[in-house]
Amino acid sequence: MGRMNAVWSWIRAHGGKLLLGLLALVLGAALLRWWMGPLVQTEAVQRRDLLQTVVASGRVETPHRVDLGSQIIGTVARVPVAEGQVVKAGDVLIELASTELQSVKRQAEQAVMQAKGRLRQLNDLQGPVVQQTLRQAQASLDAARASGQRSLALFEQGFIGQAALDESRKALALADAQVLAAQKQVASTQAGGAEHSLAVGAVAEAQANAEAVSAKARYAVIKAPVSGQLIGRSVEVGDVVQAGKVLMTLSPEGATQLVVQIDEKNLRLIALGQQALASADAYPQQKFKAQVAYINPGINAQTGAVEVKLDVLEPVQTLRQDMTVSVDLVVARKAQVLALQVGHINDINGPAPWVWLRDAGHAVRRPVRLGLRGGAWVEVLDGLREGDAVITSPIALRQGQRVRAQP
Repeated sequence: MGRMNAVWSWIRAHGGKLLLGLLALVLGAALLRWWMGPLVQTEAVQRRDLLQTVVASGRVETPHRVDLGSQIIGTVARVPVAEGQVVKAGDVLIELASTELQSVKRQAEQAVMQAKGRLRQLNDLQGPVVQQTLRQAQASLDAARASGQRSLALFEQGFIGQAALDESRKALALADAQVLAAQKQVASTQAGGAEHSLAVGAVAEAQANAEAVSAKARYAVIKAPVSGQLIGRSVEVGDVVQAGKVLMTLSPEGATQLVVQIDEKNLRLIALGQQALASADAYPQQKFKAQVAYINPGINAQTGAVEVKLDVLEPVQTLRQDMTVSVDLVVARKAQVLALQVGHINDINGPAPWVWLRDAGHAVRRPVRLGLRGGAWVEVLDGLREGDAVITSPIALRQGQRVRAQP
């Protein structure tokens, strides 16, 4: 008890000095802190790879769609495919009732056989017959000439009269006419002759007619011209279809494109062959590569956008016609450049951007010249060196003010 009383007595005797000492200590600490400046966060300027992208959205499209229809009027007998089905080139899509067409086709084929038969008859039978007729006529002519000569000699010798001579001359003229007629028949049956040309023409006409009928019969079966996916079907069994009416729409495979709208202010950044990374909104985790293939030379006056088409470089099974897609288009790339986060730069979109730099314990306002901007980072072309400590704390500072870096 006595000791406690002694302590309290000492405090009462020296309390003023103790209080003054504490106040002096606090004031000294405050003055030291003021002199050393505020505590700030800094970030060292480092080198890194920068990738500048333009983000856009669009849709999936094939360069063309194939509209399929019938070339003849007919009744649908079979439709073996469904909308959305993937088909191969040559697969049957629609069959029309073809009983009448098949009958006409058989008639045309029979007409071809008959025309060829007449041509063979001309070559194998009629030709040799007229050749034989010509030889017989020539033999008769030779005999008539010999008989005429004998008759003339007998007439001159007075053994026969004028009537007998005239009869001999008439026989010679008839034989000569028969030879001429036989020669005409032979010429007609040979290649280039009238009868031969008519027979060949009849065969050609029958064949052309048969090909036309066959083509019309083939029109009864509508097949896929290319491999792809059926994205439209407007026909059912029993329908009577008209020539030229669109019955199905086919989206060809292997030529998928992405059509996006790019703001015209980014047009200077876009070039053919640039790479992009895209994803369908329905499958955002499935990224796939694309490449710029077309840039529309015109600008949409209403939206201020330019249409850009990108080729999908590899088949993507999940893509469907008219799907919405997001595209990150790589427009510039630089390796190991001095870079700083965009948020640490003041007046970044102005004519003279600058940063607060901690230099020898003081805050220094440093103008910077910027280059490529990629996402949250921007290239520093001038004003900073690798390792410089840029102040990132959002506090008010003065030029030359002392600052302390957080450990």
